[in-house]
Amino acid sequence: MTTRFLAHPTPVGDVLVVAAGDRLVSAHPVRQLDADLAALSRRFPGPVEPDDGDPIARRCAVQLDEYFSGARRVFDLPLDWTGLPDFTRAALLAVCEIPYGETAGYGEVAILAGSPRAARAVGTACASTPFSIVVPVHRVVRADGSLGEYGGRPELKRWLLDRETTTAARSPR
Repeated sequence: MTTRFLAHPTPVGDVLVVAAGDRLVSAHPVRQLDADLAALSRRFPGPVEPDDGDPIARRCAVQLDEYFSGARRVFDLPLDWTGLPDFTRAALLAVCEIPYGETAGYGEVAILAGSPRAARAVGTACASTPFSIVVPVHRVVRADGSLGEYGGRPELKRWLLDRETTTAARSPR
């Protein structure tokens, strides 16, 4: 199966969108495109090629644009959870339940994921998500309300949270 990617421009920089077959396999802000592409080649067997109109990658790009414009609050994409440990998947699905413009602590997400004592494991799940922004791990904060990390880019986490809070205040749903 061919894996296709595109680097989609957003207000927070390019987001690397990766699709294989009929599923999104990754979406995250680009750090260094060459290094990110090399990691993709190690992760996926077969060719990793630039997008040539892949419908899932394009759908993700459209939804990212809608999200950043304030028109979308929840992503509706077929995600490929293959290879993720059961708890990681449960934690990331729980993260998807955090409402737009709100936050939850790692411990709260652990409870939602069915493992109340696994707050640290939630942090690991958030840090290793292949679906940053699409799965809103930026909404997960420390118990004291401080932000914590976001792939070593806490300023990006702050920007996303501020954007959501401002958008939600302008047009509550």
